[in-house]
Amino acid sequence: MSGRKLIQIDQSEWHRLQHRARQLQAVKRDVPRLINDVRKQTRADVDRAFSRVQAQQRRQDEAIGRLSDQARQMEAETTRKLREQAERLHQDLRETAGRIEQHTRERLDEQRRETERALAAERAERRAETARLAHEVDVLKTDRAHAEDTVRTWLADADTMAELIDGTLPHDCYASGRLDGVRRRVATARGTAGQGRFDAALAVAQEAFHELSDLRVEIEQREFERCLAQQKAVEALVQVRSLAEDNRHRPVVGPDGRPVAGYSLDVVHWSEGEFDQVLSDTAGALARARDPHTDVTELDALLDEEAPRLERVLSEVVEKAGMRQLASQLRVDLADIVARTLHDIAYYDLVEEESGYAADDFRGAFHARLRNTASGNEIRVEIAQADKDSEHSVIRVESSDHDITAEAELRSRADAVYEALREQGVPLGVEPAPPVPPPGQDPNGSDEWRPAWPAGQPGRAGHQPPTS
Repeated sequence: MSGRKLIQIDQSEWHRLQHRARQLQAVKRDVPRLINDVRKQTRADVDRAFSRVQAQQRRQDEAIGRLSDQARQMEAETTRKLREQAERLHQDLRETAGRIEQHTRERLDEQRRETERALAAERAERRAETARLAHEVDVLKTDRAHAEDTVRTWLADADTMAELIDGTLPHDCYASGRLDGVRRRVATARGTAGQGRFDAALAVAQEAFHELSDLRVEIEQREFERCLAQQKAVEALVQVRSLAEDNRHRPVVGPDGRPVAGYSLDVVHWSEGEFDQVLSDTAGALARARDPHTDVTELDALLDEEAPRLERVLSEVVEKAGMRQLASQLRVDLADIVARTLHDIAYYDLVEEESGYAADDFRGAFHARLRNTASGNEIRVEIAQADKDSEHSVIRVESSDHDITAEAELRSRADAVYEALREQGVPLGVEPAPPVPPPGQDPNGSDEWRPAWPAGQPGRAGHQPPTS
């Protein structure tokens, strides 16, 4: 006295529905308010990054002030160029916040190369000056006291530069082990001076000082590169976060691709935790990008790999949320077709207070209970997706008759529902033959279909389109 039918979804109809949901992906991109928000947040990050650079430079100024007059004069030009470069880079990054483009990066790279060339020329002059001073060692040999003072001055300057680097610059990140190596040579020069070999000690002390000065410049340059890489990574990730926040609620898109007045898509609700996961992953990536210990390689990976991946996932989550809401409404539409058909052919009326979504959750199956007032017989209709985010929907119609209903009548009901679905434009696949019910099965009937999604209209089975 029962039968079960399986009707496959028409794939083209499902793809049409996907196209409607996919329109949600890029609607809110390039919104001026969004761009301004990204620019504001990025500028704040740029200012924080360069406030650290400025603090480092102030501490360096204090250390350089303790150098000998000769060494301080030699470092003055280097200090001035590094400060100008930092100020120019800071200003450029603030001005281009929110719109870093390829030509901007090329211009910043050229500015960096110009500064490097100027610093290289200045260091060449400095070494030439050192060579001239080394020539005076022969003179110093006749005045041991003067020779000893000169060597100790260079050793003290080398110690000061080593302390400057150790205390103000991230040398372990960019030149691990090099500072310790130079310090060992300074210690060797100090031992040589203690043996009275001032000429040999002076050469080592001068070379150590210049190597420390070069190391300072190299670390500063690497830190500037890191600041640029950091700004680009932070900007890309802030954009993802801003896009996510701006897309928490989206318009419901109708068949014509236009928003439906009065309805909205709560992406957080319909994504079932996936949206929150995107925000969490983005926050984690932003924390790594803002960490001053994150190196350029990881920052580039955050820019080139992680930010694009998170943006793709966000688009997929928004699209999937739209699909789920549309599918929820369409479950109501299918229930309405079944309910009206059973009313027309067998006088079953919808029991509204006992119909609705399972657990009042629009994301779940829709249940409708119908009752024949004269006989007291009932029919229960359940419409659900075969699996989560499946392209198959299953309609189950179960009869609970107090009297004995003929098999032919049960089959007639099923056929009528099938025809009604098809007449309403629900794309249906091929109907396989119903299986033979097992012996002793309850005579109450159970019929099951798998229709495709129809275009959908606001629900008439006692429910409005879900909006959250």
